[in-house]
Amino acid sequence: MKELRSELRDLAEPNVRAQQVRVLSPADDDELLGVRVPVIRKLARRYRELSLEDVDVLLHSRVHDERFGGLLILAEQVQISRGADRKALVDFYLARTDCVDNWDLVDGSAHVVLGPWLLDGPLDVLDELAGSAWLWDRRIAVLATLALIRAGRFEPTFRLVLTLRRDPQPLIHKALGWMLREIGRRDERLMVDFLDQHLAELPRITVRYATERLTPGERARFVKRR
Repeated sequence: MKELRSELRDLAEPNVRAQQVRVLSPADDDELLGVRVPVIRKLARRYRELSLEDVDVLLHSRVHDERFGGLLILAEQVQISRGADRKALVDFYLARTDCVDNWDLVDGSAHVVLGPWLLDGPLDVLDELAGSAWLWDRRIAVLATLALIRAGRFEPTFRLVLTLRRDPQPLIHKALGWMLREIGRRDERLMVDFLDQHLAELPRITVRYATERLTPGERARFVKRR
């Protein structure tokens, strides 16, 4: 872990840190190093044998890049685990979602840590996360369904869109639209039919995100109605 932390600091870039500050709006006690995500991902592959005790230390660090590294190491371990071992890793993640406290940490981890478990396990965890008062739990629920979408299973995402359509947070509205757009990449007709059926219930920003890949005329048909 000491070597990983040292490497993260050596690989930090001031211009990347400046960009992080702009787009992440970090908490006052959150330290940003400025390490590019692909670089952290490569380090995670190299350090994927790190113990869960050390991963836990990383996740509770106030250095943003260290938390990201810990999450990506956890994802690497999930990918090579099965059965009870994978469930233990997923439970470890779900018990520490208070450490997954910004949109980039959610988006980089939910579909590769929780997502693989959803492919073979129960989906009730999505309802639990969607009902949480913690914003990032709700976004984890939405983003985790990307793994299901890539496997051709769209219904859990549609269900979450309806469950969270009145969420007060724009970051949830954007995530819902993103996942609808991902469904549309695979079955545009199905996504369009869903929008036609539920358009009046959906936030405008969800519709805008969902329709980004449609033809201009088809997109305007939805956006103008919202």
